[in-house]
Amino acid sequence: MRGLMIGAAAAALLAGGAAQAKVIAVAPGGDAQEHIQTALLDAKPGDVVQLAAGRYELADGLSLDVAGVTVKGAGPEATILSFTGQKGSGEGLLITSNKVTVRDFAVENPRGDGIKSKGVDQISFVNVRVEWTGGPKASNGAYGVYPVSSTNVLIDKVTVKGASDAGIYVGQSKNIVLKNSTAQFNVAGIEIENSMNADVHDNLSTHNAGGILVFDLPGLPQMGGHSTRVFNNRVAANDTPNFAPKGNIVAQVPTGTGVMIMANRDVHVFGNEIADNATAAVMLVAYTSDYADLSYDPLPRDISVHDNKIGRNGFDPQFAGGAILANAMGGSLPPVVWDGVTNFTRKGQTAPEVVHVRLTDGPVANLHFAAPGAVMTARPEMKPTIDDGAIAEPAPVVLPKGQANL
Repeated sequence: MRGLMIGAAAAALLAGGAAQAKVIAVAPGGDAQEHIQTALLDAKPGDVVQLAAGRYELADGLSLDVAGVTVKGAGPEATILSFTGQKGSGEGLLITSNKVTVRDFAVENPRGDGIKSKGVDQISFVNVRVEWTGGPKASNGAYGVYPVSSTNVLIDKVTVKGASDAGIYVGQSKNIVLKNSTAQFNVAGIEIENSMNADVHDNLSTHNAGGILVFDLPGLPQMGGHSTRVFNNRVAANDTPNFAPKGNIVAQVPTGTGVMIMANRDVHVFGNEIADNATAAVMLVAYTSDYADLSYDPLPRDISVHDNKIGRNGFDPQFAGGAILANAMGGSLPPVVWDGVTNFTRKGQTAPEVVHVRLTDGPVANLHFAAPGAVMTARPEMKPTIDDGAIAEPAPVVLPKGQANL
């Protein structure tokens, strides 16, 4: 009997907690900045901050650090958070709490990044738009949707236009699903950087400088990116001149790049439609700048590119020596271009790297660089395929049940 009483009390307490969850309604107006930020501060776990349709003119960034909150608008063309008059240079919306969903609204013209999460678990971006409405400019914010150092990341039905680095950027994160989204007129459309276990599928990346990038960089808190599947995407007509500020690593991405893999491991590119990218459909390259971290591996390895539908690409490569190389290969670059570094001994090691690739969407250009970036050592070779044998595909990413059902 006593156990039943305790159980009933616990159920009542839980029911009471659920009943306390509420909708906090916010409408546009002259005091929208204060009303939205107050709602984000006052929200409790389970609450919904409901942004009514309309245009919100904001002079400063917003922040959320309460777990379990949903921030919801009336749709990305109906509810618009405009940061055109933003005085600072920070994010439009910064999220530092777990189990947060942002959905159904737009962020326009933030001075810094659009919507950023940092150091959180279970972050979901659903049906949001981030856009710099003046078109591609180096002065635009770097990233549109930007989860960093986060776990269990869902990006679904997101649109980003005009980012001066990457439109949809996932950095130093784990367990990622990025799907049904569109990236246009950014430097990089979609970028997975220093991250682990990512599924990138059913997206459109077009009219960027580069379509989809999978990178691993040195000197960051999380390194050793691996296990990314890039599949069933359309990567087409990435033709916007690279407008990244000078000095950014992404400024080195040639305009007209479809998919680029750099210094990452266990990346599988399959089932995509890749066409009308002037430089190349798929490029595999090593990281070429100097670095101090002895644990860093600058080579792409265990890379599989297969069963993609590849149209016309490589007809006007936009990198130094690209035209000469294309002419030597019959007038255009083949579908897959690999720098071919395999006999390189990285810092702190005594034996050359072991590099396996399975590149069956040929022909493939193996440039046979002697070391990362050693262009003058190139010995270009065209092969129908380069197949070192099957490379086990990573398991599909599984998100927590609540996220998967959004």
